[in-house]
Amino acid sequence: MKRLISLILAVVLTVSLAIPAFAADSNIDGGGGGMGQGTSQNKWTPGRDGVRATIIRDNDNTPVSTPIDFSNGSNGDIQIHFQFKNKIQYRNGAALTPKQNGYSSIKPATAMPRIVSSSGGNNIAAIRSYFCREGTIRDIASATGFSYDDLISGNYKILLEPIAYFTYGGVVYAMTATEAAMFNQKVNNDLRRKMVSLTSQNLPLAMFLETADLGFPAWGGSTITKQSDQDIISSLGVGIIRFSEPDPAPAPESNVIYRCDTEVITAVTLSTGSQKTPDNPAYARFSINGRTYSHKDIYIPEDSSQLAWVKWRTPTEPGYVTITITSNCTVSTSQIVAQIVDLDKNPPPDPQANDRNDGYSIPAAPNNPNTTSLTWGEWDCWWHEHWVWHSGDEDEDGYWCDHGWWQYAWLSYSASLTATLQTKPDEKSPTASGKTMKSGYGLNANVSAQVRSSAPSSHLTGVQNVVAYFPEFNYTTYWRLLKRLNTGYSSTFEFQKNKYSTYGRSVHFSPVWFPDGGYTTYTECLDSWTPAGMLQINLTDDLTIRESLFSDWHIRPVQ
Repeated sequence: MKRLISLILAVVLTVSLAIPAFAADSNIDGGGGGMGQGTSQNKWTPGRDGVRATIIRDNDNTPVSTPIDFSNGSNGDIQIHFQFKNKIQYRNGAALTPKQNGYSSIKPATAMPRIVSSSGGNNIAAIRSYFCREGTIRDIASATGFSYDDLISGNYKILLEPIAYFTYGGVVYAMTATEAAMFNQKVNNDLRRKMVSLTSQNLPLAMFLETADLGFPAWGGSTITKQSDQDIISSLGVGIIRFSEPDPAPAPESNVIYRCDTEVITAVTLSTGSQKTPDNPAYARFSINGRTYSHKDIYIPEDSSQLAWVKWRTPTEPGYVTITITSNCTVSTSQIVAQIVDLDKNPPPDPQANDRNDGYSIPAAPNNPNTTSLTWGEWDCWWHEHWVWHSGDEDEDGYWCDHGWWQYAWLSYSASLTATLQTKPDEKSPTASGKTMKSGYGLNANVSAQVRSSAPSSHLTGVQNVVAYFPEFNYTTYWRLLKRLNTGYSSTFEFQKNKYSTYGRSVHFSPVWFPDGGYTTYTECLDSWTPAGMLQINLTDDLTIRESLFSDWHIRPVQ
């Protein structure tokens, strides 16, 4: 039995260096803890580590190279491994597939610094320098069969994952942090019981992100304690090298999220200790993108409040808009920072006939809350006359005097939202029947939304955006913004024309590898605004997948 040295330091890749001919910007930090002791059946030798590298296309977070492992050792004794998959593939639903023997890793010409240290003395500067040096970048490009010039063009990133080579149950394994966490779930937490300091602390904390990237969050948790499998799979054991300018300064914290080119309603609450009347009404002015929008002639009883709002259209480009509010009353907030997002920037990539996703299982559709009705109101105000006779004295006549008062009434409004979603096989699917189709063919979607309200038109909008999510992407990663066919309180939507459709169809293609079973499309109907907030309804509709489009192919000899 070998006695393992205490303290393993983890390292996280986040580097910013300028190198001639390109700029490498990385993401690195780390933590760790004591190792304790091993046994002959369950042990790790300090220095037996490596890094898995995958080239990722930046605009859609898609791996474009086979993952390649780099290690200073030969690793000819590896008996079980899970090679050729990366953290993005696992996030997208890839299964953990063990392979017996046949493990390979590349020994770099210039040795890597220690990735998982047993002494607590990792030189983070050396690690950053190593993975951003031109020689290392060229080695990765060569090993992955990728053009060096393309790699450093700014269109790609390198995904790095720490690897540990260790003995568990008498068998020698090679695993990334993500694979170790997934494997631990398969063996009912036994790996954590036997190798907790390595697989649940030092290996996952060997690389994590300082800033969010490629859909992975920045790690803000402990760097000196054991981590859960869920946190490891979602957030740890990952570093990134970029070839572009450093990210801009952090965006301001936003109070609300709006969509691009959308009519919205922004509201605040006005409060007053003295009554606001037609003679002295309240007002609120909203300064937005160089323009001033006003809500005037607001009446409020003494020691009461009311919403004030304006309707405006958001910019056509994403960004942030600071809204400043002034009033002759007390305002619930004097500034709102609105984030403007573009939902039409992440459609699914072109599906290919040879796409595969072995081990995929169909996920449950999201079950997010709906907001299908809202209420609000405003005060009405009028003068209530109360005439009183005042008698005169001997020298003066009497007279009438109005001793009336301002009368208030609360005008209540409400709005409700209903909607339906219908999906069906596209008519270009030759063997579809009813709501059953073969995988690889397209489907259509139609959404109908109806807003009903007793309020004036200045108080609300109809549904303006519908977004669809799909099971092959686990209802994340990619989505489709639907096309609005008509405006108003009754609105309808369908898929936009698919640029990968030969016939220019308004269609979404199911992947050819999708297993037999239910295919559920999930949609969110958004941006029906009122002074009380946004109405939203989430819908699902099901199709059934039976076989694939390859079942429709018939090959015969040429006569």
